[in-house]
Amino acid sequence: MRGEPIVHLMYHEIEVPGRALCQSEPGYVRYIVRESNFREQMQSLQQLGYRGLSVSEALKYPAAPAVAITFDDGCETDLLIAAPLLKNAGFGATFYITVGFMGNRGYLNATQLRELSDLGFNIGCHSMTHPYLSDLDEPGLRSEIAVPKEKLEQITGRPVEHFSCPGGRWNDRVAEVAREAGFKSVATSRNSANSARTDPYSLGRVAIMRDTDQSRFANICRGRGLWRLRVSDFTRTAVKRLMGNAGYDTLRAALLRRKNNSPPLV
Repeated sequence: MRGEPIVHLMYHEIEVPGRALCQSEPGYVRYIVRESNFREQMQSLQQLGYRGLSVSEALKYPAAPAVAITFDDGCETDLLIAAPLLKNAGFGATFYITVGFMGNRGYLNATQLRELSDLGFNIGCHSMTHPYLSDLDEPGLRSEIAVPKEKLEQITGRPVEHFSCPGGRWNDRVAEVAREAGFKSVATSRNSANSARTDPYSLGRVAIMRDTDQSRFANICRGRGLWRLRVSDFTRTAVKRLMGNAGYDTLRAALLRRKNNSPPLV
């Protein structure tokens, strides 16, 4: 018998004191969780009685309370920070790798990726160069979805079965190309839990942000209040359709700069 809906948590880089981040733009930093906060979140899952699963494990929908733990991009902190904490907690996870980032400063190289895979963690694909997939034609989609899958399998020696969309940009063409390439699932950035009724080629995921506190984290894991996030999803999607991806990014960057430059309230 399959269990309750499962929330897929989305992480990116883990911030370590004294270590430079891979990127410094405000739009990137807001997705970066501090090492101390990540440690507390994993402890919180244990205290709540939740298991941390890879996407492969989560798609079996076990009866026990659980979340899927996923990471995007393939930062070195996946191996250096996240993997030891996850192993200590007895948790699984899926690491979605952007192949074109590998070997760059702050990102995993091929040797490190094999080590992460050899530890028993699920390796997924996050495209070749991290473009907005919804902007690409069919050949472009294949080069960003099928080609990096083959490269990751050559490096790890294991099947790569799960794909996540850069920036959450998903459409039916993305799902179809991923299916044809042999992927078993595609993750979006839609703020919703997944159940046995969810299309595996359109999985929801909830981003854990820099400002996600422990109370909010616990509610996300329980699937509480996700409807509020979906309202924001609807608004963002409408703006993206109106302005296009490039226009939306320009607007978001301007708003974030204004927020960061605003004087503190007194």
